[in-house]
Amino acid sequence: MSVWEFSLGVFLGSTLAGFLGALTGLGGGVVLVPLLVLVFRVDLHHALGASLVSVIATSSGAAAAYVREGYTNLRLGMFLELATTLGALFGAGLLGVLPKRLVALVFGLVLLHSAYLSYQGRLEDQPIDPKDSDPLAKRLRLEGGLPSPEGERAYGVRRLLAGLGLMGLAGVLSGLLGIGSGAIKVLAMDRVMGLPYKVSTTTSNFMIGVTAAASAGIYLRQGYIDPRVSFPVMLGVLLGAFLGARILPRSSTSWLRTLFALVIAALGLQMVAQGVGK
Repeated sequence: MSVWEFSLGVFLGSTLAGFLGALTGLGGGVVLVPLLVLVFRVDLHHALGASLVSVIATSSGAAAAYVREGYTNLRLGMFLELATTLGALFGAGLLGVLPKRLVALVFGLVLLHSAYLSYQGRLEDQPIDPKDSDPLAKRLRLEGGLPSPEGERAYGVRRLLAGLGLMGLAGVLSGLLGIGSGAIKVLAMDRVMGLPYKVSTTTSNFMIGVTAAASAGIYLRQGYIDPRVSFPVMLGVLLGAFLGARILPRSSTSWLRTLFALVIAALGLQMVAQGVGK
C-alpha cells in the first residue's frame, strides 16, 4: 500500500484504539500493538514505540476531562505512580535483551489473564465505606468521592500496599510491552483496592501517560519510535480519546466490563498466535 493509504489506515485504527482506551482505561496500546503488527505488518519494536506515544496521547486527551468531571482520584494516582514509574524504567531496560517472540507471547498471556479477571468482575460496584479504608490510605487522605445522580458518593481504599506492588508489575509490563498497562492498573484498583469501576478506569487513564513517558526516552534512544508510524497514531488516538471521554460518564459499568474483557481477550489470542508462530 502507498504511504497515504498506510497513514490513513493507521489513523483510523488509532482512532478506534484511543476510543476503546479512554472507555476502558487501557490506554489504547493493547489494541494498537496487535493492529500495527498483525494488520499493517509494522516491526514489533516500532509498534511498541508508537504505542507508547499513543498511550501518552490517550492520557493527555482523556485525563483532563475526567479530572474536570470529578471521577479521577488525583492523590491516589500520584502515589501509585511511584511504583509504576520505577517499574517502567526497569521493563524498558529489558527490551533489547528479550527476543521479539517472547515479548509477543508475554503480551498475549497478560491480555488473556486480564480478560479472565475482568470477566469475573465484582458482583456489584458498591464503594467501600471510608471508615473501612486501609490505615495508610487514611493517613495519606487517599479516599475520594464519585459523582452520581444522587450526589457525590464517598468511597475508601483498601489493601493499599498490595495495590502498590501490582502497580510496580504494571510498570514493568508497560516498559517491556510498550503499553500503559492499563489492564493491570484497572484490575488492581477495582479488584484489589476496591475502588468503584469508573474511578479505576479514569485514574488509570491519568496514570498511564506518566508510566509511558518514563520508558519512552529509552525507546527513542534505541531508535524504536518512527515518526512515520507515530504521527498518524498520535493524531488518531487523541481524537478517539476525546470521543471516549465524552461517552464514559453515560455508560453503564457492566457494559464497560464486558467491552474491556472482549477486546483484550480477542487481541490476547492474536498476540499469543503471533508469538508461538514466529
